[in-house]
Amino acid sequence: MARISYGDPAAPEARALVERIVAERGSLLHLYQMLIHSPPVAEGWLAFLTAIRHKGVLPGALRELVIIRIALLNNAPYEADQHVPIALREGATKAQVDALADWQDSALFSPRERAVLGYVDAMTRQIQVPPEVFAAVRDVCDDRELVELTATIGAYNMVSRFLEALEIHSYDPR
Repeated sequence: MARISYGDPAAPEARALVERIVAERGSLLHLYQMLIHSPPVAEGWLAFLTAIRHKGVLPGALRELVIIRIALLNNAPYEADQHVPIALREGATKAQVDALADWQDSALFSPRERAVLGYVDAMTRQIQVPPEVFAAVRDVCDDRELVELTATIGAYNMVSRFLEALEIHSYDPR
């Protein structure tokens, strides 16, 4: 159960934003129902994460593996619950998703995916990225991809921290 109640989607100040969220996301997810307590924050969040997930050049499967790895590192099950089906739709394999917890010991990831996952781990665990980790990801990403990858990692660390601080879970009643 979340630490505070979910926002009221019928509240006058949230109604138009809720309609937009449903149009863009298909439903009002628990995350967004919490965010609508602050319509300006919810609106900014929606715009930022729409840019990250739908307007970038990173391949969808790679982006989703990144997001799920962050969820695993941060012990954020809601984030993983939401993104595993997306990863599979985007072309990641079930075996890859299952191997993400121990990706370093798996042969299921390409050299590019390995460099990206190393970058995810460094940014999420240490914040500062060692030069050799950056060099590896720099070898497999152009400037735009690197900016989008870095923003994706930062954004989904933000998401997992928000979810876990407020104890938002997929099974919560609303």
